[in-house]
Amino acid sequence: MNPKAVIFDMDGVIFDSERATFNGWQELADKYGFECLEIPYRQCIGVNEARSREIFLSFYGPDFPYDDLSREQSRNYHSRYDGGRLPQKPGVHALLTALRAAGYFIALASSTRTSTVTSQLRDAGILPFFDRVIGGDMVERSKPNPDIFLKALESTGIAPEDAVVIEDSFNGIRAAHRAGMIPVMVPDMLEPDEEMRSLARHILPDLNTVRALLCPEKGE
Repeated sequence: MNPKAVIFDMDGVIFDSERATFNGWQELADKYGFECLEIPYRQCIGVNEARSREIFLSFYGPDFPYDDLSREQSRNYHSRYDGGRLPQKPGVHALLTALRAAGYFIALASSTRTSTVTSQLRDAGILPFFDRVIGGDMVERSKPNPDIFLKALESTGIAPEDAVVIEDSFNGIRAAHRAGMIPVMVPDMLEPDEEMRSLARHILPDLNTVRALLCPEKGE
């Protein structure tokens, strides 16, 4: 590989937020008595809010109060994790520092709303590392469609085949592959299956290993 750009997903890659979100939903499941949360939740990893709503209603039925529960979950989540309290994945700052020193174009492409993405990166003190931030509300089609990754490179002059995408979700890896980019999977809540092993160029255990791959002079 001789890439020029690195595009990050956020939830489950930059922040340990997938587990935090799941735990919040589990509290609601215990409170209101709906079961088998893990099944629809896993399908929602890597997609936007609209698609998550469709998945929950398909699983629990059209009368499931998704909108009310989602608002309650959002309030609880922000009360716990806003202000820089959202835990980062190990190696985030070292990787971003190494990528910046090596001259990569660095972007973030998350299915989460742009305002939330920006505020979380700012609160964590890492927003200045990113040359471009794309949220899920900036594209019409969610992952696994490639739109969000292609938009991250828009007007840069960098070809898709020269961009590495770092993802934890199946839909993110599918989207990166469809975009013609270099998918690198760092698993979080979802362990790679045969499809992921066929689509991802590399499956790596953590961001420190990603740093060793992309910035070998900085690797340990």
